[in-house]
Amino acid sequence: MTPTIHLRLPLGQRSQHMVICGDDGLAHRLAVELDAVCGETVTVVLPSRRDVYGAEVADLHRDPRSPVELLVSARPDEQTLRAAGIERAAALALTYGDDQVNVTAALLARSLNPSIRLVIRMYNRERGRHLERLLDRAAEVGGQADDASLDTSTTVLSDTDTAVPELVSAAAVGQGHTLQVEGKVFRGVVRPAGAPGRPTDLATLAVLSGAHQDDPASEDSAETPGEDGTQLLPDTRTSYHRQFTHGRLMLEEVTHHHDPEAPKASRGYRDLLLGHLTHLPWKVFFSKEVIAVFGALAAIVVLLSAATAFVLDGPLWKDVYLPLLDIFTMGDPATDEEPARRILQLVAGFVGLAILPLVVAATMNATEAFRSASANHPPSADLSDHIVLVGLGKIGTRVLARLGTTDHKIVAVERDPHARGVHLARELGIPLLLEDATAPGVLDRARVGQSKSLLVLTREDSENLDIVMAAREANPGIRVVMRLYDDDFAATVSRTMRASYPDALTRSRSVSALAAPSFAAAMMGRHVLGVMPVERGSLLFTVVDVAGHPELEGRSIHAAFRENEWRVLAVGAADARFSSSSMDTLAGLRLDRPGLDWHPPHGRILRAGDRAVLATTRRGLDVLMTGVQPHPPERRH
Repeated sequence: MTPTIHLRLPLGQRSQHMVICGDDGLAHRLAVELDAVCGETVTVVLPSRRDVYGAEVADLHRDPRSPVELLVSARPDEQTLRAAGIERAAALALTYGDDQVNVTAALLARSLNPSIRLVIRMYNRERGRHLERLLDRAAEVGGQADDASLDTSTTVLSDTDTAVPELVSAAAVGQGHTLQVEGKVFRGVVRPAGAPGRPTDLATLAVLSGAHQDDPASEDSAETPGEDGTQLLPDTRTSYHRQFTHGRLMLEEVTHHHDPEAPKASRGYRDLLLGHLTHLPWKVFFSKEVIAVFGALAAIVVLLSAATAFVLDGPLWKDVYLPLLDIFTMGDPATDEEPARRILQLVAGFVGLAILPLVVAATMNATEAFRSASANHPPSADLSDHIVLVGLGKIGTRVLARLGTTDHKIVAVERDPHARGVHLARELGIPLLLEDATAPGVLDRARVGQSKSLLVLTREDSENLDIVMAAREANPGIRVVMRLYDDDFAATVSRTMRASYPDALTRSRSVSALAAPSFAAAMMGRHVLGVMPVERGSLLFTVVDVAGHPELEGRSIHAAFRENEWRVLAVGAADARFSSSSMDTLAGLRLDRPGLDWHPPHGRILRAGDRAVLATTRRGLDVLMTGVQPHPPERRH
């Protein structure tokens, strides 16, 4: 199939641009992310413009303010990549749901443009690691990696892995996009109009157009504009005067608010065994069904024993023992005994035929209920201030693994006993309910009424919504984080929940929407630590060496600030290695690692041996990276 491209301007008029190739929601979300961040053309390659994602990208394409171009092609072959301008593109993102398609396209793109920056979505982690090394090696052999001005990196990402930190952080510390740098965790948090600052606030990132926006990255965050609009990286005077009438987006350092519990002393084998036996669900053997069946059996034995005692002379034990043998057909025929005894034996045999199937069925049901209930590990009756996690599939398992490294108390709920996260929950000793969370009473047993957060990560949107609505009724103030596949549905749910429960936090996002900022940051280059959506715009967090930047070198931190373009957040030694992707870092974990000073005095002079972390706009990043003041972006008519 020959690709059909819809361009308003020849790609050759731009020095560099970015290309996105995909077939699902991640490609669309990434286009939306880069639409707000990237000043160059973004060409999106989709298999069709008639599906929901193609139609939404086409809407971006028609927006005169948007740099998004649309190309329709069934597959990312050489002809398609050339038509998209891959030979002069700065970065290419491959987000197809098929690993093989992404691998083939990545190898082809590297051969067509050895200097291109590649961001590849991969489900197979081991294959992804091998592919990264192979493609980086190809860039080195081509001589492009030796050019310090070029970033020819290959980044392999999983949308699941990139979404998990955001889900965990939202449940653990509340709303706000997170940033992780060298063991420290930060988030963008909105302070309402008139709210005082907090000691954990590091800097004002934006003054928002809406006075009461609780999530500036939400789909509807720009629906209530203020008279002056949103200002990114405002100066101190603007921040001070507008704090009483507008909400502010602050960069907050996430810290501990309590000490973790001391580890319990190890117990002996006898104590562990007694504790396990104590918590087993013995009550299932005393259900109404079991009591009724065995009560009827006991009554029959009493009647037959009384009849036996009436017709036969003998001790009491024999009057009870003989009917029991007859009922269970274990006795010898009473051919040599009195007729009354033979009649009683026949009656006992017929009664046994009637009652024994009921006894067996009741016993088997109780045993199965005992086995199923034993698999559960319900929370203690006094548990509170915990996180309830519903769904232990692929994403739920990774969320559980992350939460398990913190001191947060967790209760897991999963209806499939063979789900991949069930074994992990038992391994971590986390309370586990193997039941359907939509069934009556299950959320109560998870003590959702006493919990602080609820994470709902099943694969069914309607089921997730049902669980959240039930939890809201039990605990109106609970913090809710919900996984939804449909972006429009997620935005509608968020608006409705915020309107119905204005004092509670509700976050509903698709995995694609949560993963897109990480993919966008990787497309921008290794110096970009993260992207934070702010209404219709975005802020980029970057790390740069001070040396060679006249806008920074020799200036104080106060003098280096440039309104609406960049702000210095932290300073450290240039020879230290900084990372934004510490995979084992969460709220309240490993916050004491040295390296960057996140509270530098405003008078500190930036020197050639320093490296700085900055919050920048795209325009500011262009100035820092090129040293050239960019022209105002072109607008199409």
